[in-house]
Amino acid sequence: MATSALSVYAGETAARQLRREGWDASLFSLLLGASGGPKWFVLSELDQVLFGDFLQRSNTPLTTLGSSIGSWRNTCLALDDPAAAVRRLQQGYLYQQFSSRPDAAEVSAVSGGILRATLGEQGAARVATHPRIHSHIVTARGRGPAAAGRGPLLASAMAAAALGNSVHRQALRLGFQRVVFHSGAQAAPGLELADFHTHYAPLGPDNLAAALHASGAIPFVLTGERDIPGAPPGQYWDGGIIDYHFDLAQYRGEGLLLYPHFRPDITPGWFDKFLPWRTRPLQRQAVERLVLLCPNPAWVAQLPLGKIPDRSDFQRLAPDARVRYWEACVARSRALAEEFAELVSGSDPLAGVTVLKGRAAA
Repeated sequence: MATSALSVYAGETAARQLRREGWDASLFSLLLGASGGPKWFVLSELDQVLFGDFLQRSNTPLTTLGSSIGSWRNTCLALDDPAAAVRRLQQGYLYQQFSSRPDAAEVSAVSGGILRATLGEQGAARVATHPRIHSHIVTARGRGPAAAGRGPLLASAMAAAALGNSVHRQALRLGFQRVVFHSGAQAAPGLELADFHTHYAPLGPDNLAAALHASGAIPFVLTGERDIPGAPPGQYWDGGIIDYHFDLAQYRGEGLLLYPHFRPDITPGWFDKFLPWRTRPLQRQAVERLVLLCPNPAWVAQLPLGKIPDRSDFQRLAPDARVRYWEACVARSRALAEEFAELVSGSDPLAGVTVLKGRAAA
């Protein structure tokens, strides 16, 4: 028997609604997108179905919240042809090329080119003014030494952040402030994030590209963005530093939360990757309204190299080998899209769905 590619998890409230109403796109009020760089490739074919078909079956407002590649993906949903935008992002990211020893300026230049190709000429204005898709892009504004663009000061700030985070996640506030760029007049009521001195800044055609670039700007790997228009002055870095996979308990919306993710667990912040006890299974999250889609770990084990793509592939593999590996993962990941399409059109909305009996949201 073939291994299923797609795993679907639903909280008890979400499962009841799906059982009663089926896969109705209007049930969902929030789309979440995590950081993860090349990990996204195993979701890129699924995104084309989600963005280009399933989520187009509703006229109700939809909020998106993303950091890093999650914000780039979510932005595609607000463009004129979301599936085509996902394909542009997929192709640009897959075939990016660098010199043998690229510096942060070169990596940022390549990333900027990918973003420009994805957005197109009118994309920034479309995202900022979309009548239905309420976009939210998460960045981390550096404070103190973390406001440096490079060099020893920034290195010391990152080391201090890692050490402080190992003691308590809230220690990250000493080095970073969450800044959320949002379309529309104000941020969505369900995203009133109370921690990390969160600041909300309006999103417009003049700052969308900078916000997106900053949201994926890993310190030392990319240059980040300084003094983004409409936001507090300073140096802006990868939103995943604070919100790598997000804290699901912070969402206060009334609808269901749709989360296409890379794996069936949550690591709140980037530094938490190095602290195994911070990675929590879904059953320990606020999951009542959650519907999470991710690759089946058994299916992942059958991929080339036995894993999904990640940023280490740039160092581990020669450029041609990396591209072939990523191409193979993308091709195989079409199975996730096909299985999701079968699920939402089938007679049993919960066929193969794991119902989570986690704690309710606060």
